[in-house]
Amino acid sequence: MAHSTPLRIGMAGYAFMGAAHSHAWRTAPRFFDLPLIPELTALAGRNADATAAAAAKLGWSSTESDWRRLIEQDDIDLIDICTPGDTHAEIAIAALEAGKHVLCEKPLANTVEEAERMAAAARTAATRGVYAMCGYSYRRTPALALAKRMVDGGRLGTIRHVRAQYLQDWLSDENAPMTWRLDKSRSGSGALGDIGAHIIDAAQWITGSKISGVSALMETFVRERPLAGDLVGLGGHGNLDAGSPRGAVTVDDAAIFTARFDDGPVGVFEATRYALGRRNAMRLEINGSEGSLAFDFEDNNVLSFYDAAEGPDAGFRRIIVTEPEHPYAGNWWPTGHGLGYEHGFTHQVVDLVTALAAGRQPEPSFGDALQVQHVLAAVEASGGNASRWQEIRQPEPASSSYAHEGISL
Repeated sequence: MAHSTPLRIGMAGYAFMGAAHSHAWRTAPRFFDLPLIPELTALAGRNADATAAAAAKLGWSSTESDWRRLIEQDDIDLIDICTPGDTHAEIAIAALEAGKHVLCEKPLANTVEEAERMAAAARTAATRGVYAMCGYSYRRTPALALAKRMVDGGRLGTIRHVRAQYLQDWLSDENAPMTWRLDKSRSGSGALGDIGAHIIDAAQWITGSKISGVSALMETFVRERPLAGDLVGLGGHGNLDAGSPRGAVTVDDAAIFTARFDDGPVGVFEATRYALGRRNAMRLEINGSEGSLAFDFEDNNVLSFYDAAEGPDAGFRRIIVTEPEHPYAGNWWPTGHGLGYEHGFTHQVVDLVTALAAGRQPEPSFGDALQVQHVLAAVEASGGNASRWQEIRQPEPASSSYAHEGISL
């Protein structure tokens, strides 16, 4: 039986990620027995009318036009940050210093320096029992959580290769309009931070290894785009006339890099928003001495597994990750009834709330997210320097382990 103790949420931002997080906060206690019950207390956004409309649609009890008011409220326990990256550090640090737990969307910040300050604030807050988590939600996809379980169980033996891709196509048309995601001052980077960060985190988390060096190539294919105001989201606003006023694109459209992991594996990573026909192909393949795993989010309820012990007739077999014993799946539908994109955010809420109630650090911590930020910075440095090999300085003190602390993994 779930407890009735509330966890009162204040959220900054209400567009794409705000909608996904709102759905998760509403849904989690209806399918999982949570030790704390989320309450959608207040939603903050700069445009009062748009914020009010979003709050009514998404289920929030009240609104604010300034995120600072959320932090000042005594009836809010946790701040959920769903704003562009240029605001993450200021909001998160202020919230932690005020004694509020924090959930912050990825990547953690726009720069390593900002991420370091956030991680330091999180370490200090944790000594007072106040915790911060970064929202790398793909960790909560049941098939990837199963992959983590299998690697941890030794099913792949010694890990040798990692191949990771995140392929989208929503920017392929050069007349798709400008959004904040194409402005480096707001987003920090382009495809690299937006989607490349996900495959960096997933690869490191599943293998339990950290990337120690990279050699990168980055490209911007379309350097100017039609202006259409302060657009937010994934570009689903329709294309503008080629003669419209155009603004400069200041981020990468594609990032490709090779990587070495700290305990031996090598990897190849690719992130692009120009792969026509690939809507959300977040792909990961891991090859070990005793087996291989392969995953593609466009078929997200399936994990492919090759077991070398099966001998010369072995081949990849499809595991449909919907059985009650699979991570998270037992709380949803009967066997074979798959889950979707939004469920990862619900599972993220479940793991966060469970950790907070137990008084332990939720994962991934800001320290984990800082380590990803160091990888992103190294890729940018290498990509801007003729693909020169770039060593990665690991954060100090060391970030927490990549062990998953979900309730059902």
